Amino acid sequence: MTLRDNTEDLISASTLNLWPTEKTGILDWLVTDTKGQRFIDEIFVEMCERLRSEGVSIARAVLAFQVRHPQWLGARILWKPGIETADIDTFGYGSESSPEYINSPISEIHRGAQEVRQRLQSGATNGAGYAIYDDLLAEGMTDYCAWPIEHTFEKRHVASFASDRPGGFSDAEIATLKNLIPALALVSEIRVKNRMARTLLETYVGPHAGAKILDGATTRGSGATVGAAILICDLRNFTHISDLWPRDDVIELLNGYFDAMCDPIEEFGGEILKFMGDGLLAVFPLSNPDACHNLLKAIGKAQEGLAALNEVNRQKGHEHLGYGIGVHIGDVMYGNIGSKTRLDFTVIGPAVNIASRLETLTKDTGRPVLFSKEFVNAAGCSDKLENLGPWLLRGLETPVEVYALPAQSHA
Repeated sequence: MTLRDNTEDLISASTLNLWPTEKTGILDWLVTDTKGQRFIDEIFVEMCERLRSEGVSIARAVLAFQVRHPQWLGARILWKPGIETADIDTFGYGSESSPEYINSPISEIHRGAQEVRQRLQSGATNGAGYAIYDDLLAEGMTDYCAWPIEHTFEKRHVASFASDRPGGFSDAEIATLKNLIPALALVSEIRVKNRMARTLLETYVGPHAGAKILDGATTRGSGATVGAAILICDLRNFTHISDLWPRDDVIELLNGYFDAMCDPIEEFGGEILKFMGDGLLAVFPLSNPDACHNLLKAIGKAQEGLAALNEVNRQKGHEHLGYGIGVHIGDVMYGNIGSKTRLDFTVIGPAVNIASRLETLTKDTGRPVLFSKEFVNAAGCSDKLENLGPWLLRGLETPVEVYALPAQSHA
């Protein structure tokens, strides 16, 4: 026997232990023909439809992932016959302690089980007595099976299938489903990580910047000049508060303040580019013709949220929180800036500087929100604002005409 023959025999032997022994059309499709599909839910729907069309009696299938999103712990992709898109549900942090999760086959898989199988019969105890078994039985299901989806770094997810055939899955059907699990693990891992990468980028740099980075805008200095309405906000007396309040109270304060400001900005089409301690920088791209009006709506709703937050703080015996907002409009350079190894995707330019100076000016004028004349003209809202006249802003040679919300609009 040659060295080559011996090597091929060793590879064949190891492959038999790692990969299904029977190659099927669905397995071949899953491994070789899904490269152009970006989303695991779409692949999962097509896989289930292919199985159903070939006579496998699946009538319900689930992929359950632990994804570590900033807002939720996991997600469930649910398929049923005839649906065009899968139902996707998310689960928040803390759900892992709920009775629904603890008393479930998914929890059993997460605890180390390699397989969960239960035939569903009316009036039977249905094995471990998981509540999902009764729900499936009520839906007309007759059998249930689940296996772990193993990803790298010991990340364990779950795939489950239910049958509606009298008597449940046949042994051949169980073998077909089980043979797909290793390929499904490979196919799903890259899609889940792609989705997580996009989510993390959106969380830390915003959806627009995140999309550009994923599209390849990763070179220092790369970027473009765009027109935008610019909003800069800063919390007043934060240094004093952080010196006096307990740490956890300070963190709770900041999170409440940013929720009140950020939710309306994102709701009305703005993009938050940067948190700067107790401040933030956001833009409303002028590619949206309603950008200026949307910015005004966002400020109005944010003021309502900050007023509600102050009422909560008052009830806790905390002092009133002040803030300053500066708004300007103009062209900004939007792109990568930084060192060779550490980049920041942000906006810079004279228009950003003016918005920052207007935010600082709120301390002198006693008005929490100030607008430049350029923004007011673009928004066509001069009749709704009070003209405070020209002000010479730090670093500028020409005074800027400044507008403020009427006194009754103060939060």
